[in-house]
Amino acid sequence: MAENGHPTLGIGMVGYSFMGAAHSQGWRTAPRFFDLPLAPEMRVLAGRNTAAVTAAAHKLGWDDVETDWRKLVARDDVDLVDICTPGDTHAEIAIAALEAGKHVLCEKPLANTVAEAELMVAAAEAAAARGVLSTVGFTYRRVPAVQLARQLVADGRIGTIRHVRAQYLQDWIADENVPLSWRLDKTKAGSGALGDIGAHIIDLAQFITGESITGVSGILETFVDERPIATDFSGLSGTGGTEKGPVTVDDAAVFLARLTGGGLGVFEATRFAYGRKNAIRLEINGSRGSVAFDFEDMNVLHFFDASDDAQVAGFRRIVVTEPQHAYIASWWPAGHGLGYEHAFTHQAVDLVRDVAAGTQPTPSFADGLAVQRILEAVERSAASDSDWQQI
Repeated sequence: MAENGHPTLGIGMVGYSFMGAAHSQGWRTAPRFFDLPLAPEMRVLAGRNTAAVTAAAHKLGWDDVETDWRKLVARDDVDLVDICTPGDTHAEIAIAALEAGKHVLCEKPLANTVAEAELMVAAAEAAAARGVLSTVGFTYRRVPAVQLARQLVADGRIGTIRHVRAQYLQDWIADENVPLSWRLDKTKAGSGALGDIGAHIIDLAQFITGESITGVSGILETFVDERPIATDFSGLSGTGGTEKGPVTVDDAAVFLARLTGGGLGVFEATRFAYGRKNAIRLEINGSRGSVAFDFEDMNVLHFFDASDDAQVAGFRRIVVTEPQHAYIASWWPAGHGLGYEHAFTHQAVDLVRDVAAGTQPTPSFADGLAVQRILEAVERSAASDSDWQQI
C-alpha cells in the first residue's frame, strides 16, 4: 500500500528521451494533483546504455533501471509497461508485455505498419479477456479545449459536419543542416511528418467529430534528401558531423479525406513551416456553427453559433480554464492556463482510473490501428499519383 492507503500500480517505462521525459512528468504529477484509486509508482526505467539510462532515471524520478526491456517486462513489481521507444519496437514490446499480464500504454503511432498494428490489436483483445488493458498515447485528446470541442459537437451545437480543416505545422527540420535523427529513418519511424505528427490530427479529427475517415487522396514530399549524420542527439535537437546520410521519410504530407457523415476533410502535416513551433490547428464547420482550435493558444477554443443574431454574431473566444471544464478543477484558479505537459498528467490519471475500474481505456489499440490504416492509405495514394484510396 502507498502512503495514502491506496493500492499501488507499479510502472515500468521503456525509453527515456523526449516522450520518456513527458510521460515521466505525467506519472510523477498525477497522484499529487488528482485523487486516484491506485497510487502509480515509478519502479523501473529501461534503456540500452547503462550510464545514460541511470542518469535519466535519477533525473526523471525512477527507482531502478534495466538495460533489457525483457527484464523489465518480467519483473513482478511492474504492473503496467509504458512504451516510449521508436515505432519499430512497439509491436514486440507491447505484445510481450500483454502476454506477460502487464497493462500497456504505447506511444503513437501504434506501429510502423498495419500488419504490426493488427498483431498488437489481436494481442490486446486476447489480453482484455484476461483483464489486461491497453491504450495508445494520442495525448492531445486530453487538452481541456479539445475535450470541450468534442462535447460541443456531440451535443449538436454545430450540427451536421461539413468540413474538417486540420494542420500540424512545425519547423524543427526546416533548416537543411539539421542532422539526421531516428525520426528521419523509415526503418525506425515508419514515416515522417505523416506518421509523427499527421497521426495526431487524424486522431483529433475523428475524436472531435465522432466520425471516421472513409477515403483519402494524398501527396507526400521530401524536400531535403540527405542531412549531416548526428554526433549526438537529444529530443528534437542535435549536432551534425561532416558525413551525410539519406533522409528516407516524407518531410510533408497533404491529403483530402471524406468522413462517414459525408463531410470533407483537408489535412496538412509538415516540419518545414518556419515560425510554426507546434501549431495543431483544427477548424470544424457544421450546419449550425463552427469550432476552431490552435495548440499554440491551447487554453482557448473558438466557437461560432450560426443561430446568433447577425448584428452580434462572431466567433466566441472561450478560455477553457473553468472548474466545469475537463480536468481543470484539480489544477489552478480560473484563467491560470495549462501547458504541454498537463495532457500527459491527464493521460496518466485516466489510465490509472480505468485500470482500477477494469474499464477499457481510450484510445484503444483498435483506435490506433484505425489511424494506421489511414496513414497507409495516404502512402498508397501518394505512390499512385494521388489516386483515391478507400479505407
